[in-house]
Amino acid sequence: MITSVNIQELIDRSGDFIARHQRPNGDIPWYDGGKTDPWDHTECAIALDLCGRHAEAKKAYLWLRGIQNPDGSWWYSYMDGQPNEMAKDTNYSTYIAVGMWCHYLATGDRDFLEHMWPAVEKALEFAVKLQQPTGEIHWGRDLEDAVWEEALTAASSCIWLSLRSGVRIAKELGIDKSGWETASDKLAEALRDHPELFGRGGYAELEYAVSWFYPVLTGVVNGNRGKDHLLSRWDDFVIDNRGCKCVVEEPWWVTVAETAELMMALIRVGERDRAQQLFEWIIKLQDEPGSFWAGIKIPEEMIWPEDKPTWVSAAMVIAASAQLDGSNKLADVLWGKFDK
Repeated sequence: MITSVNIQELIDRSGDFIARHQRPNGDIPWYDGGKTDPWDHTECAIALDLCGRHAEAKKAYLWLRGIQNPDGSWWYSYMDGQPNEMAKDTNYSTYIAVGMWCHYLATGDRDFLEHMWPAVEKALEFAVKLQQPTGEIHWGRDLEDAVWEEALTAASSCIWLSLRSGVRIAKELGIDKSGWETASDKLAEALRDHPELFGRGGYAELEYAVSWFYPVLTGVVNGNRGKDHLLSRWDDFVIDNRGCKCVVEEPWWVTVAETAELMMALIRVGERDRAQQLFEWIIKLQDEPGSFWAGIKIPEEMIWPEDKPTWVSAAMVIAASAQLDGSNKLADVLWGKFDK
């Protein structure tokens, strides 16, 4: 059994690993010499706050603010601070709202929340403008600003969480953003009751684990309905003594990030024993304290790819913090108050 002391050490060591990869300007690439994308950069910033590294998290958000596009978006990825993949993803662009709400809960720094508000507001408005009358929000825009007319379940679930975070930030600052509440309600209804609206462009959504558990992870689907949703496809995606597959079809690829996120989803619906079991399985893919291989191919028993991305460690920090269940003050703040 992994104890809370072991978990706290994992959190601290993982925070060290992420911080070592942060560049002086605040940018957190996947690995040394690698690219940075806004979503995983924000995930790393959330993890840094959970590790008590608030100064590093603040630098990460300031970097995002400094490179935001005029329309509120960010490019899909950057290399050394320069645009790399020239697309504007609504999910990647809105996740800053989740990060900033977490940072505020962790630090209580209202001045910084106010400083970052214009970036959060523009980012969420970028996405809301792509919402359809039926509730779904299109994937994004390309380099020519043409709309990608498709919505994905996992990305849309995360956008819902970003909208809810933006609403909470606005209320904290005394700003009326009731339009975002309406947008989030419409998106949630689409996700819960109209799955046919998602993945219509040929993307095989049902084959991907994130499409399965993200509605529960983000809180769109919760309670007993959320628990039943996870258990309904458990055998499709979970390999005993290994973890969560990225994709249903063979060859099987068990990934640390998906397993960590599934742990969070399980904890949200009270399935702590299952989450603990996954934790004990996936910890085997830790390389050195605080760093994790991205995944392993089954049945070849081959580590692949041979990378240890910062965002994998970040996912493990967040999942591990949720495991602590009140024995860590900061983790309790984020997990106890995030949904309130």
